[in-house]
Amino acid sequence: MPTDRDPLVVGRVIGDVLDPFVRSVAIRVSYNGRNITNGCEFRPSAIVSQPRVEIGGDDLRTFYTLVMVDPDAPSPSNPNLREYLHWLVTDIPATTGPNFGQEIVCYENPRPNVGIHRFVFVLFRQLGRQTVYAPGWRQNFITRDFAELYNLGLPVAAVYFNCQRETGTGGRRR
Repeated sequence: MPTDRDPLVVGRVIGDVLDPFVRSVAIRVSYNGRNITNGCEFRPSAIVSQPRVEIGGDDLRTFYTLVMVDPDAPSPSNPNLREYLHWLVTDIPATTGPNFGQEIVCYENPRPNVGIHRFVFVLFRQLGRQTVYAPGWRQNFITRDFAELYNLGLPVAAVYFNCQRETGTGGRRR
């Protein structure tokens, strides 16, 4: 897919959260049976419980780290808490999902108050098991720095959705 049409580029996930990468592992994220596709919209009432996540891969000896962040906290026009960490699971074996890994930062359901927020799921390949640890905070988490600290390299997959408060309407403003 040409870079200028990549939904992660169009949605500024590449740039605001991630550097360009080549997707090499399949990831499927769904809430209540509805799959996330890049840029789709969910209301807060539909994402209260943690999503179902299925991770591809072919080597059962490979482990992954899943990160979920909001790069638009507390508001897209003033994201001074960028990135807010909503979920962090490590040691996920290939061909499984987070239930088989170590949840080191529990899922916190998104509740945006102002504007349309992007919620980004990023998957990294780990160098080994028990090599990634919990950060001390959720706000001002930086996915790039986290990946560098734990030698995770570039992501192997990412997907994002948009969410605004239950009664919100309108488009993204920046």
